[in-house]
Amino acid sequence: MENRPNVNVAAIGPEEVPVIDLSGDIERIVEEVGNACKEWGFFQVINHGVPLHLLEAMKETSKEFFDQPMDEKKKAKRDEVNPVGVVCQEYAGEMEKLAFKLMEIICLSLGLPGGRLKGYFEEQTSFLRINHYPPCPFSDLTLGCGRHKDFDFLTVLAQDDVGGLEVKRNGKWVPVKPDPTALIINVGDICQVWSNERYKSAEHRAVVNGEKERYSIALFLVPSHHVMVKPLEELVSEKDPPKYLPYNWGKFYATRNRSDYKKQNVDNIQIHDFRVPN
Repeated sequence: MENRPNVNVAAIGPEEVPVIDLSGDIERIVEEVGNACKEWGFFQVINHGVPLHLLEAMKETSKEFFDQPMDEKKKAKRDEVNPVGVVCQEYAGEMEKLAFKLMEIICLSLGLPGGRLKGYFEEQTSFLRINHYPPCPFSDLTLGCGRHKDFDFLTVLAQDDVGGLEVKRNGKWVPVKPDPTALIINVGDICQVWSNERYKSAEHRAVVNGEKERYSIALFLVPSHHVMVKPLEELVSEKDPPKYLPYNWGKFYATRNRSDYKKQNVDNIQIHDFRVPN
């Protein structure tokens, strides 16, 4: 019952995912992003710099792709050898630019230099994922995507006006209100480890609509394969020691992909396995 879409869902109201205007005073932006990362792990951004016509064009491209015959769609199928699938270069470039800007803001919000993490992304392996959720007549009984946390540093998501993304907060699922001019941001497991749990990756899921199809496009910002992920030395102390053991990002990602495509249980390769016992 816990995994049913209509269980423990909070109505859209006073408790909403924060919306942050990325134009204007940088000190305000840093403070708001820091608060959102700490309190929610999720936020929406407006005036983000990604051209709106590009967002609309990408949504149209997504629809055109999924409207194709299955044989054509299979040509772009992800697998263990090619986990990236389709990448639309211009769109990906703009989203990456925004992701790196947000990474600098997050660093500043943690009291670090804006470029503190740049060296970890010299050969970054970020990727796009385009999701299509067909209408489902039993939308109260099934999910489009089950509850999970992202294993990257940062995710930038564009969703259409149908909506369907929900964030777990205080035991309730909070719907993320659709805004065609906004992009949804969430911090992932790598951010949780690097920040030594000052910021935590939030659990989220996607529900389906009974009448309308839904599209979303996500960019996952991840570091170079050789990077050892561990709490940043500036954010640990005798009073706040490292909460995680180091792990190699490339090996973690490869193991997770193999488990995913072979339909194996991936519970054995979550970041909690690297957490230092209390």
